[in-house]
Amino acid sequence: MNRTYTARIRRVALSAAAGAVLAATVTACGSADDSGATSGGDSAASAEATAKSSGGASQESSDSGKAAGSSSDGGASGKDSASSSGAESAPGGGKKGYGQACGANDLKFSARSETQAGGYILLSARAKPGITCTIPSGLPSVAFGSKGIEATSAEQAVGPAIKLSGSTTAYAGVNPKTTNDDNGVEFTFLIAGIGTSDPNPASVSTGSVTVDKPIVTNWHTAPADAVPGDGTDN
Repeated sequence: MNRTYTARIRRVALSAAAGAVLAATVTACGSADDSGATSGGDSAASAEATAKSSGGASQESSDSGKAAGSSSDGGASGKDSASSSGAESAPGGGKKGYGQACGANDLKFSARSETQAGGYILLSARAKPGITCTIPSGLPSVAFGSKGIEATSAEQAVGPAIKLSGSTTAYAGVNPKTTNDDNGVEFTFLIAGIGTSDPNPASVSTGSVTVDKPIVTNWHTAPADAVPGDGTDN
């Protein structure tokens, strides 16, 4: 899981950079092509004007009929446009919004520091407006930094699935440092995903924390149940 999760984060960043370069290249090529097309179009327009001047009323009537025929395509085009717009406006990037398994991009995350049990981070997740989804049974995927310092399980048992909608909130507790020494790396955010295969992990601000061998609880419906302690429970 370590390499896969870290590679996914780096791959997203590289894809975004490559996309920007490709867009700039396509724009440059498009400008050159448009210039050539405009020149050719001017010559064709001149020739067409000459032909029309020598034509007759019958030619104009024919052209008018063709124009009327073309307008029917516009209705189909408008229909396609409306359909595309409706798909894009659906919640969760085109998902129906109901009955699906939650992904990180379906949720709104927040984190706050707690002092209980030596101090930990309480991670909260709610479904975005218009979405009803279920967090599947299993451990949250939590990591720190681009190198992916991953949190291991703070509980031996796997928690139940949790359905999220509206104000319903799921909680997970993260202890960023379980060692009793001065070692550790300082971070100001964590990366959260719903399981290790989540394609869109989210960056969540935590404030400054020292990280060394972090642990995380399962998702819970009550914050009091999401206290990680100082190590794996018994």
